[in-house]
Amino acid sequence: MIHFVLHDARDTVAVVVVEGVKAGTAMTGWVMDDDRMIQVNALQDIPIGHKVALSDMATGDTVLKYGIDMGKVVAPIKKGEHAHVQNIKTKRW
Repeated sequence: MIHFVLHDARDTVAVVVVEGVKAGTAMTGWVMDDDRMIQVNALQDIPIGHKVALSDMATGDTVLKYGIDMGKVVAPIKKGEHAHVQNIKTKRW
């Protein structure tokens, strides 16, 4: 089962595409550009349509999604955690 997808192998977050991802779930993700699978363990519950961190990120790091800069980390994020408004903000303001 595919739990999340990402387009670019450089992405630091991916989109969860199934309901019911709970902390402790061993997730499989599809890297679309490379047509390969990767594994990440969910450290938190992650709702469908939300992002999962693919690597540890520190405050100030740039977040990549779809191969582009989509914001900055404002609170540390561990690989497998829910990446959302509580720890990522736009760089616009």
